[in-house]
Amino acid sequence: MQAIISKTIEFVKATLAGAEAGHDWFHIERVYKTAQTINAIEKGDELLVALAALLHDIADSKFNDGDEEIGPQKAGDFLKSIDVAEPIIVQVQQIIKNLSFKASLGTLTFASKELDIVQDADRLDAIGAIGIARAFTYGGYKNRVLYDPAIAPKLNMSKEEYKNTTAPTINHFYEKLLRLKDLMKTQTGKAMAEKRHQFMLDYLEQFDAEWEGRA
Repeated sequence: MQAIISKTIEFVKATLAGAEAGHDWFHIERVYKTAQTINAIEKGDELLVALAALLHDIADSKFNDGDEEIGPQKAGDFLKSIDVAEPIIVQVQQIIKNLSFKASLGTLTFASKELDIVQDADRLDAIGAIGIARAFTYGGYKNRVLYDPAIAPKLNMSKEEYKNTTAPTINHFYEKLLRLKDLMKTQTGKAMAEKRHQFMLDYLEQFDAEWEGRA
């Protein structure tokens, strides 16, 4: 198993060299470590959790013209090339297809303990101190304004609306990030999300005070 994981790490590092900083190898590494932390308690299949965590953003659709099939396909092709068993490959692909927040806005086609574990780990990396940094990194990458009081957050967006939004970065906290705590699936993920969620609330309170010149 360790040989498969080592080869996968090498593949992901090489593939994501030069990727946008919020979705680079270091994001993958954090999700991988967090998934291992959660899995130590939740007891999912160790290999499935590791491979899905490592490959979940191998070709993120938002960097590939919205193509949601390229990630699972690329992951599957790689796993076949290192002779991973077909049933494992299929499950890894299903986890990747159903992992993202935007996937949850559509029709989900798969459920498993391993999906819950990796999804929680990925969502944890989207909140808290690192989540804030990632939000503004991506906002800068897309040349979005920090905040515009005239543009209200749009709650309950459809999948297509979410994929195509160009809203200010602060809106993203209300449209997605602050919702993630209550979307955690595992008990371990729920517990880990509490502190990170509160950190974002404190940050937004300070942001608002500074914006208004009150602090």
